[in-house]
Amino acid sequence: MAISLHTLRSALGAKRGKRRVGRGLGSRGTTAGRGQKGQSARSGVGGLKRLGMRSLMLATPKLRGFKSIAPEVQAVNIGVIAGKYIAGEFVTPSTLMKKGLITDKTLPVKVLGSGDISVAVTVKNCAVSASAAEKISKAGGSVAV
Repeated sequence: MAISLHTLRSALGAKRGKRRVGRGLGSRGTTAGRGQKGQSARSGVGGLKRLGMRSLMLATPKLRGFKSIAPEVQAVNIGVIAGKYIAGEFVTPSTLMKKGLITDKTLPVKVLGSGDISVAVTVKNCAVSASAAEKISKAGGSVAV
């Protein structure tokens, strides 16, 4: 049989088993890696206190305020849409991103009513304010859900 790395074995008695310390009556009665007496040798001491990180944790300033988990909505005004779109086009998050009006097509988009529009466009997959919907329908466009 050829010798290769996966067939090599250590000699009998060359390896010793791991000492199971502090695991009940059958184990060796040592300190189990906790040193000698004291607070950190007793049970019920928190890991941060034992590791010496408690003072560091108390000295670190807390983050104040509130951060919402709701995604940030990207707003686009219809005045800007009127300048970038031609009649009959669809206004979707992907077309808005291609035209450089939004930065991320996965985030929600809302069309707002600032400005005027004379181009008949169809808005899809975007939230639309009431004033924007009114101006789009006056221009001959529509708002699809």
